[in-house]
Amino acid sequence: MKRKMKTIKLVLLLIGISVIGCSDLEENPQGVLAPESFFNSIADIQTAVNGAYGHMTHEDFWGRKFSLTIMLRGDMVDIGDPTTSLRRIEHNEFNVLADNGMIDGFWTRVYQIIGAANQAIAGAELVDADQDAKNAVIAQAYFARAFTYFHLVRLFGDLPYLDAPVTDIVAAGSISRTPAEEVYANIIADLAFAETWLPNTQPARSLPSKATAKGYLALVHLTRGDYQLAYDKAKEVIDNEGIYELALEPDFQNLFNAATIDASQEPLFSLDFEAFRNGDDGQDYAPALTGIRSDEQYGIGGGWSVAVPALSVFENWDDDDYRKAVSFDATGVFNGNVEPFTVFRDFNSRAVNRPHIAKYTRGTGTTANNNGRASQHNYSMMRYAEVLLIAAEALNEISGGNAEAFQYVNRIRARARSGNGAAVPADVSGLSQDEFRDLVMEERRLELAFEFKRWYDIARRRMGNEVFGASGFEGEKVNFDPNQDYLLPMPADELARNPNLTQNPGY
Repeated sequence: MKRKMKTIKLVLLLIGISVIGCSDLEENPQGVLAPESFFNSIADIQTAVNGAYGHMTHEDFWGRKFSLTIMLRGDMVDIGDPTTSLRRIEHNEFNVLADNGMIDGFWTRVYQIIGAANQAIAGAELVDADQDAKNAVIAQAYFARAFTYFHLVRLFGDLPYLDAPVTDIVAAGSISRTPAEEVYANIIADLAFAETWLPNTQPARSLPSKATAKGYLALVHLTRGDYQLAYDKAKEVIDNEGIYELALEPDFQNLFNAATIDASQEPLFSLDFEAFRNGDDGQDYAPALTGIRSDEQYGIGGGWSVAVPALSVFENWDDDDYRKAVSFDATGVFNGNVEPFTVFRDFNSRAVNRPHIAKYTRGTGTTANNNGRASQHNYSMMRYAEVLLIAAEALNEISGGNAEAFQYVNRIRARARSGNGAAVPADVSGLSQDEFRDLVMEERRLELAFEFKRWYDIARRRMGNEVFGASGFEGEKVNFDPNQDYLLPMPADELARNPNLTQNPGY
């Protein structure tokens, strides 16, 4: 069943309980509801928690600015429409300035998520109720805080770390950057709390469960190169897949269909859009950004051809891999006729003659705005297939050529052969450690294509020189600098406001 939290989220936005982020520190907080008068019950704690998750479905975060930023920085998606805003092109071309509008747009929002989580955790102390019952609710806030900081630390490195509501505006306005290692330690601690207190299952995948916390702990450890810890946590999820009600979705297409995703056991955590919008609250843009301009086939008014796969991504993907058909639209419908991608631009001068991403246009469900915006998509932040891939990658680093690691990849590949009667992609076995390392990274690229994961893989494995070189999918990215571009610049406005903040190298 779907979470019915949209009204609660909006109320929380209006009362301002969660709206304290680094960029807001100069504002006069008059009119903010005092915590001591708001927090009277466990239901009030849940309302504050809901505010954190409500911010995640805003246009500033997963609706567009944040998600599009990390998609464009990968090596699989290029700019299709050259007239799109410069702030997007800067990320695609690794020519980002400190005043980049995408970063400015999402920076405040991520700290609002964190602020809401901090308020829920602190507010729980004011509620006279059973501690175990309170912990089960605030564990959601601990997860939200960890989830958000995990994104931030991978993008910015050292960063301002706030773990309590802002009560001293002057002090908070002069905070310095916390070392990334300390941020990671706090993320791990928050996820450990969530792992302890979250239930085995939830009524909807838009609420984190015990498996969600374990899965993210595995990914955090993998990102840090702590392979034994990553494997151990991933294995705990795998060994308890029945208890946690996890399984690979039999049909890969169902993962990207708003009509079927609610019933899937594959997502560990998702952001659930509900064809609801209030301004940019609840409005996602992925269908518009990735859809074909003037395309009639899905009845959503076509897309904008902004984030479009490089042609070589399509050409180098085996046709017998079912995931290719799910991931791409190689034809469109114009004037009632089916047309190949080679003529898309004939029907709109801002289109591009390349296959487009289909994961977000083919099954939007009801939408509240044109071009598929404000859809009913559930965007999977992590799904069970990724847990299997984490286990495989980590185990290979611990013990190369491991049959158990091969087995995890083979489970995913078996689904990729579903319904086509082919032997592609083939089962893997007998590979060396180096061979399997390359294969599992390639499997992540294909299985998780266009799901906002690729940039993080490039950054953690330091693959930039290779994938952005002349032989890369998008051709040579001449501006890519490995000494600079694995991190984003700290926002210029933040540096101007707070002299204790420093800029990342090269910006």
